[in-house]
Amino acid sequence: MKRYLFPLALLLLTATAATVAAISADQVKAAAAVLGIDFLNDAEIEMMLPDLEENLASFDSIARTDIPNALSPALVFNPVLRPDQLPADTTVTAPATPPEMLVVEQPEIALEWATVEQLATMIYTRKITSRQLTEFFLQRLKEHDPELHCVITLTEERALAKADEMDAELAAGNYRGYLHGIPYGAKDLLAARGYRTTWGAKPYEGQTIEEDAAVIQQLDAAGAVLCAKLSMGALAWGDVWFGEKTRNPWKVEEGSSGSSAGSASAVAAGLLPFAIGTETLGSIVSPSTVCGTTGLRPTFGRVSRHGAMALSWSMDKIGPITRSATDAGLVLAAIAHYDPRDAHAIPAGFRFELPENSSSRKRIGYLKGSFDGDYNFAANDSVALTELRALGYELVEIELPNAPEIGFILNVEAAAAFESLTRSGQDDLLTRQVRNAWPNSFRTAHFVPAVAYVQANRLRRELMEQMDRLFAEHDIDVYVNPSWNSSSLFITNMTGHPSLTVPNGMHEGTPTSITFTGRLFHEQDLINVGRAYQQVTRWDELHPAAF
Repeated sequence: MKRYLFPLALLLLTATAATVAAISADQVKAAAAVLGIDFLNDAEIEMMLPDLEENLASFDSIARTDIPNALSPALVFNPVLRPDQLPADTTVTAPATPPEMLVVEQPEIALEWATVEQLATMIYTRKITSRQLTEFFLQRLKEHDPELHCVITLTEERALAKADEMDAELAAGNYRGYLHGIPYGAKDLLAARGYRTTWGAKPYEGQTIEEDAAVIQQLDAAGAVLCAKLSMGALAWGDVWFGEKTRNPWKVEEGSSGSSAGSASAVAAGLLPFAIGTETLGSIVSPSTVCGTTGLRPTFGRVSRHGAMALSWSMDKIGPITRSATDAGLVLAAIAHYDPRDAHAIPAGFRFELPENSSSRKRIGYLKGSFDGDYNFAANDSVALTELRALGYELVEIELPNAPEIGFILNVEAAAAFESLTRSGQDDLLTRQVRNAWPNSFRTAHFVPAVAYVQANRLRRELMEQMDRLFAEHDIDVYVNPSWNSSSLFITNMTGHPSLTVPNGMHEGTPTSITFTGRLFHEQDLINVGRAYQQVTRWDELHPAAF
């Protein structure tokens, strides 16, 4: 039985219905001190005791119920405040065929650094087969994984069969679109039939979930070829998993950050053209920053999470990690189909256009106060602002609302998602046992009062309204912010807004990034700005020499 610091908490969390003891006034006083409750007198406590004992029995009944990780709460988070925030068209579309001019004429094109756009053109024009491309990337995964530790499971048999199927379809005149025959990898919290889904955690090392996650299904329908289940920090925290620490291709003695650690590492090292990551509070932005990839965090609810590990039902988001902004849009267009199996899914649609065929407003916001700060990437970010102005963007100074102290929402939901792990004591099997790792966070979250969780979500609603007003009052659809040196990452993960993180330089041997953040469902605008920036800066074309 797991031990807790406080005797009453131990009673409340672990007592069985058959052995529930009477609760004393002294125990209530001790618990109240832990929870910060200072409004009770002795008479009020005595009146509470029978109800507390009834609650204790209810808590025990719930704790004994087998609640699967995939079961969502009845309370569903929705970032949409008004119907007019939703796209008018709920269909999902993308360009049908790639332009032939994208093929580089020289036969020595480096496949490992080619974009999805380029590879799609090569496949479409029969300059390479999906089988050849898949074998090439499988070999690179095998060759470099011992150094990077970015792969948990290769899906080689499935990949080769899919590649052959795509080649046969193309020969018969059936082309599915840009992702037809393109290899990719998926963070190992996405279920794939016939293969382990370990969640990066030792207690689940042998777990299999006999279905494909919705994102895997949609990519399969688009013709993409799953080559690997990629490493992730244990239960989506950090870059350490039960096998090792995932490494940064730019500096292999360092980690790739997390929790989409393997996805960013594999794409940055040229082991795959794109990968799927997830973000709850920085897990796409952070590894994309240090590995130099392009990371798109979609609007909450746009991409189905069916078949994905749940960490926070009101914050989890699935998105692509790629070589370019355009590639991110192409992948999002394949995975943005509405899926009612995800209780939080929103039928928003996504009609993706290549940036050169789509227009965005030249007025964008920027967080002047954050950019004026003293931080490691400040020089690179300052240059990025100058480059945006040179591109013709009008940078409008904005200031984000104050962020309320509601971060424990994530910990409470995560503790609920993995309560059985905590109660069983198997959280001791997780590799990281430091203060801010999940085992300690899960235990601590049990001491958050339900009233505080509800109040925090009320403040979250106010934050959503403040962000909605910010975009409207400044007449912007996009703003640019430091990827790390601002409150934007925290705020927008709470409100559900999308972001695009792109490389913007180097610092002490590893890449840096800048982030564009948009209105709800304005991913197209983010991609347009990101593509324009990448075309003039070319930081996305810089790759680690060792790979």
